[in-house]
Amino acid sequence: MLQRVKVRPGRSFVEWPVEEIERSVPSRFEGIARRYPARLALKVGAQALTYDALNRSANRLARAVLEQRGVGEEPVALLLEHGASAILAILAVLKAGKFYLPLDPTYPIPRLAAILADSQTSLIMTHRPHLSLAEEIAPDARQLLNIDALEASLNEDNLPASVPPKSLFNLTYTSGSTGQPKGVLQTHRNIMHNTREATHLLKFAVEDRFAFIMPITFGASASDIFGALLNGAGLFPFDPRKQGLGKLTHWLRQEQISVYHSVPTVYRHMLGTLGDTETIPDVRVIELGGEPVLKHDIELFKKHFSDQCVLMNDLGTTETYLASAYLVDKSSEIAGPTVPVGFALRGREVLIFDENRRAAELGEIGEIAIKSRYLSPGYWQQPDLTEAVFLPDPEGGEERIYLMRDLGRLSPEGCLEYLGRKDDLVKIRGQRVEIAEVEMALLDLETVREAVVVAQKGSNGDNRLVAYLIPVGEPPNVSDLRRALMDKLPEHMVPSTFIEMERFPLLPFGKVDRRALPPPDTSRPNLSVPYEPPHTQTQARLADLFAQVLRLDQVGIHDDFIELGADSLLATQLAARIQNEFRVALPIASLFETPTVAGLAELVLKEQLATLPDDELDQILAELQELTDEEAQRILNGEAW
Repeated sequence: MLQRVKVRPGRSFVEWPVEEIERSVPSRFEGIARRYPARLALKVGAQALTYDALNRSANRLARAVLEQRGVGEEPVALLLEHGASAILAILAVLKAGKFYLPLDPTYPIPRLAAILADSQTSLIMTHRPHLSLAEEIAPDARQLLNIDALEASLNEDNLPASVPPKSLFNLTYTSGSTGQPKGVLQTHRNIMHNTREATHLLKFAVEDRFAFIMPITFGASASDIFGALLNGAGLFPFDPRKQGLGKLTHWLRQEQISVYHSVPTVYRHMLGTLGDTETIPDVRVIELGGEPVLKHDIELFKKHFSDQCVLMNDLGTTETYLASAYLVDKSSEIAGPTVPVGFALRGREVLIFDENRRAAELGEIGEIAIKSRYLSPGYWQQPDLTEAVFLPDPEGGEERIYLMRDLGRLSPEGCLEYLGRKDDLVKIRGQRVEIAEVEMALLDLETVREAVVVAQKGSNGDNRLVAYLIPVGEPPNVSDLRRALMDKLPEHMVPSTFIEMERFPLLPFGKVDRRALPPPDTSRPNLSVPYEPPHTQTQARLADLFAQVLRLDQVGIHDDFIELGADSLLATQLAARIQNEFRVALPIASLFETPTVAGLAELVLKEQLATLPDDELDQILAELQELTDEEAQRILNGEAW
C-alpha cells in the first residue's frame, strides 16, 4: 500500500475536492489568486511576483495572444528562458484557451524548425534574449509575440471565457524512433488529477517553496509548476545549465526550498559538491524520477537531509504523468541495488503483461502498462502510433491502457520493481532518447558508413551514450563528429564517447551483437588538435583534474573539454574541483567559453593574482616566468579571456 506523508502542525492545506479535477488550470489558479493575492507566487533572484501580480500579468499576455490569433484551440510555441517569463507565458496561453508547446533555445535550429513544422504552430512567444533566434526559425507564415513589448493598455482582469477540462493543455516533443521527434498531448483534466494526487500524497501547503529545476520541455516540469501555483505555494526557478550545480545547494538553503524535484543524475551531481557533514535543512520532500534511483542515492539522502525529510521515487512518463510512487524516510532500508518505483496512485492501475499481452503472474517479469482514464489523448498527428501503444479498456469503460515499453514485476503487495527498457529507448539525464534517432544522425554524416549507439552505465550509475562507428575512408576525428552532431541533436543526445571499428560483431542471424561491442577505454580520443603536454604547474594540475572528471589517461593543454565527451553536469564537477584545488570560483560559463587547460590556466592565474595576499604571490610570479612573454603580459594587463 502507498504510504502518505504525515501532516505537520501549523501547515495551511488548500482544499482539493475530487470535483476540482473537472475544472481547468486557469480556473483553479484564479481561485488561488483571489484567496491569496498577496502571497509570493514566483521568485527569480531579486524579482518576485505575488499571486495577484502574476495573475494580472498573465491576463494581459493572454489578451495579446487572442489579439493575434483569435479564439480557438491551437498550439502556441514558447521560446523563452527558464524563469518567470516561461511561467507567465504558460499561464497566458492556457487562459487564452490554447495549449503550449515548449521549445528549448539550446536545441539545434534544424530540430526546432522540425518541431514547428510538425506542430503547425502559427504563433511563437519569445522575448528579447531569443528574439533573433525566433525570427530565424519562424517562416513568414508564423507570427511572433515579444512578451517584453506588450502594450500597457491591455486589460488585466480575468478573461470571461471558461476552458473545458478536456481541452488540450500542452504538446511536448520527445525523441522519436523514426529519426524525428514526436509530440505528446496532455489535457487540463490530466494535469489537475496529477496535481491533486501529488498534493494529497506529499501534503503540499501554501507554506511550501518549490524548486523549479527541470526545463519546461520536460513533461514532468508541469508537476512542479502547478504543484506550487495550484496550491498557493511559492515557485522558485533555478537553471542548473546556466547557474551551475555547484551553486544549487547554496541556493536551496538561501531560498529555504522545501520541495525539490529532479532526475537522479542532477541530484547525485548536486550532492557530490557537498562536504560529508553539510546538510540542506529546509527540504522536506525530495522527488526523483526519470531514471533508476540507486541504493547509494538513499545513503546520500540520509546523510545530507533532515530527519523530517522524505524521498519519493516515482514512475511516470509524458504520456501518463505520475503513475506510481515509493516513499523513503530515514528509517527505510533498501534491499536491492535500486529503489522500487512503488505503488499505483489513485486513478491508476499498474499492469504487467507477458509477451502475449496477457496478465503476468505476480513476480514474473513483463512489460509495464498503466490503466487509467487520465492518460494522454495520444501523439500529435500520429494515429497509428497512438493506436499501437494506447489500448482501449477491454471492459468497455472510460479507462485506457498505455504500454510503456519498460520491463518490471509486481510483488504480492503490489509494489512495482522497474527493470529497464524493453527496446532501445533509454533515459539520458532523465530525457527520453530513441537510440535509432542518434544512429540516423550519425549515418547522415558522409564520414560514417555504419553506426551503432548504446547506453552504458558510468561509474556513478548515470547513462551515457557510446557510439561505435565504421568510417568511410580515413577515420574522422572526434572533434568533427561532435560538431556535426551538435548541429543536429540536443546536447543530451550527442554520444560522450566514439569508438572506431573495422567491423561490428554479429549474431548468427546477422544482427549486430551489441553485447559483444568492446567497452570504452581510458585513452585520449582522436581530436582535431595534437596532444601537447602541460608546461606549467597550474596546467599540470588542471590537466589532472580534466582527466579525473573525464576518466581519461591524459589530457593535452589544447584539448577541448566538450570534444573530450563532457557535458554540463561534468562541467559542474570540474568547476567544483577547480575551486577546491585553486580556491578560485570560475563561472560554469567559463568552462564552455574557455574549454581548454591552457585557457583555464590563464584564468586561474589571473584570479589568483587579483585575490591572493602579497606574501602568496611569489609562487604565482614564479609560474608566470614559465609562460611565454605574450601569455604573461596578457594576464598582467588584466585583459578579458
